[in-house]
Amino acid sequence: MESTPISVLPDKCVGCKLCVKACPFGAIVVENKLAAIDLGKCTLCGACVEACKFDAIEMKKKEAATAADIAAYKDVWVFAEQIDGRIQSVTFELLGEGRKLADALKMNLCAVLLGHNTQGMVRELFERGADTVYAADRPELAYFQDEPYAAVIAEMITRHRPNIVLCGATTIGRSLGARVAVKVHAGLTADCTGLAIDPETGNMLQTRPAFGGNIMATIITPGRRPQMATVRHKVMKEAIPAPGRTGRAVMEQLAAELLASRVRRRSFVSEVETTKNIAEANIIVSGGRGLQAPENFALLRGLAEVLGAGVGSSRAAVDAGWIAYSHQVGQTGKTVCPKIYIACGISGQIQHLAGMASSDIIVAINKDPDAPIFKMATYGLVGDLFKIIPILTMEFKKLLGK
Repeated sequence: MESTPISVLPDKCVGCKLCVKACPFGAIVVENKLAAIDLGKCTLCGACVEACKFDAIEMKKKEAATAADIAAYKDVWVFAEQIDGRIQSVTFELLGEGRKLADALKMNLCAVLLGHNTQGMVRELFERGADTVYAADRPELAYFQDEPYAAVIAEMITRHRPNIVLCGATTIGRSLGARVAVKVHAGLTADCTGLAIDPETGNMLQTRPAFGGNIMATIITPGRRPQMATVRHKVMKEAIPAPGRTGRAVMEQLAAELLASRVRRRSFVSEVETTKNIAEANIIVSGGRGLQAPENFALLRGLAEVLGAGVGSSRAAVDAGWIAYSHQVGQTGKTVCPKIYIACGISGQIQHLAGMASSDIIVAINKDPDAPIFKMATYGLVGDLFKIIPILTMEFKKLLGK
């Protein structure tokens, strides 16, 4: 029988409860002066090991996989992110990139879909290039929840042994990927902007910006499987749909305990926004500290509505509480790739540029002629944005017949 990865040594434990206080997941209780660890809740973070003054908790490090172990892992998996029954476009980007990885490894490209009433979404994934779709269809999975989603996918990984697992670097993907990686003892590279296969070793080369985007780091996880990465939205091309294409659908049978969650969704209030989602918009009008006050974002919304654009922001505007985080563009926000990006009152710090530098055309409006944004801009307007934006809005209304 395989030993547990973490255990309490009865001859050393004195029941002091220091480990109980240290555990952030409520995974430890003390009964009859002896600590007991609930492995279903434990994430092996090691906080209890550090807190124990009597060396009574032992956590075993998992040995690196052998070549034979690694050879047993097959296929490239893409987590199919869906919201309210609609597959998010980042999934199609991952399927496009995943196809290249799967072909290089001579493996299958698979999608993993969790939700309820998934039949239509399964067909869509086949048409976007998936050879196999592993679908978990249960009412409890209709909307994303950290605990059941992570438990289900970790269990599927344990049984099917994929070589590579990809998630979008979205709010959902970032939360899910980290939890799954901990459960299956895998490495995880976050916010990748490039993926490739090393032809000599078969390892996945995972490239991401580091040190504020000043350098690009390429990371490998040669001793662990699966190889896991989250990938930034809008940096890769979507897989082209092939109507009528089919594949193999595998309907997963789930144990009830995998669906348990300590959180319940009581209600959902969607953000009321008259402009487009910046993750999908071809034109984005963004504002920064130069807008001076939250009510001045109305200027940008007026221009965005005329152009059919989305409204973005810098981190400074979000941190000031002027606009919701869902609008933030940059290294700690969303990565966007519109045809036109209009930066209003944004100085152009490197963290912001990391999120919009791949835009086809960048228009900068700023009263400071030395603002860094002008070095990146295709067109620059030096002046007062409070005078320039109303003029642009009026002129575009005339040109577009609005």
